[in-house]
Amino acid sequence: MEEKLRIIRDILGGYRQSSNEFLFHCPFCGHHKKKMSVNFGINAFKCWICDTRGKNVYRLVRKFGTYQQKQKWLELDGRLDLSEFDQMFMEMNDEEIEQVTELPPHFESLCNKHLPISSQRPLEYLRQRGITKDEILMWKIGYCPEGRYGGRIIVPSFNNSGNLNYFIARSYVGHRMKYLNPPISKNVVFNELFVDWDEPVVLVEGLFDAIVAGQNAIPILGSTLREESKLFQAIVLNDSPVYLALDEDAKKKEEQMIRVFHRYDVDVKIIDTTNVEDVGSMSKEQFSKRFSSAYEPDIDEINFYNQLAKI
Repeated sequence: MEEKLRIIRDILGGYRQSSNEFLFHCPFCGHHKKKMSVNFGINAFKCWICDTRGKNVYRLVRKFGTYQQKQKWLELDGRLDLSEFDQMFMEMNDEEIEQVTELPPHFESLCNKHLPISSQRPLEYLRQRGITKDEILMWKIGYCPEGRYGGRIIVPSFNNSGNLNYFIARSYVGHRMKYLNPPISKNVVFNELFVDWDEPVVLVEGLFDAIVAGQNAIPILGSTLREESKLFQAIVLNDSPVYLALDEDAKKKEEQMIRVFHRYDVDVKIIDTTNVEDVGSMSKEQFSKRFSSAYEPDIDEINFYNQLAKI
């Protein structure tokens, strides 16, 4: 413990000890008093001012430490060199070419002041789903009145450079296929331009779930989340805490994501979605309450039942 304490002291500065806890200045909120409590016995930290907390002290080292400090900590733990995530991920994605696309022909924005008559039906559809004018503006929502994507709500996605890299097309007229994906890769971070990686990100299954969950919610655009996906890599590289808000019937998917995040020391919490169809069917108030009562998964229990399933 002494060597780990020395590393944390070198990163956060001087400390005072209170029983089994070591109190430092918080690097997240910068409060003038030493209110960041670090407990090496239970491997956890918490700021009593801004409530930033984690169940792995290494998160502080990974976020604020030097390369040498990260290496030393991992050496003490006898663990994989996770400080070179970027190199590992680059090897997974040798074809790193930024995907750029265009909005479909006949696209009409619903963010304009003066809208054509054809906008009434998509606007009514969005209103019935509880989507406000502010959310239409925030998500840059539009629609196509005709063409291949005719009768569909269009929600664009922008990369960090502000370029369109994907869009979601959802029927508002009752097509047999609710969604019509564009013929390009889904391996993007949806609307990464607007994601604040310093705040917790909420991972949801679909676009309308994300709208309810707020601007820092990201639809995973797939059946699961793999290590080679850009979304997973962005979360790990930015060391962003994750809240999972998947449908109640997606427990296996949820457990798989928890296991892979755990391998990379990502803090994960679960938002209860029982007794609702999906996040998109909740009100903002309902979701906010469930977000506030999110809980940490029991990784040992998940691993135990996973091993039983293999027997």
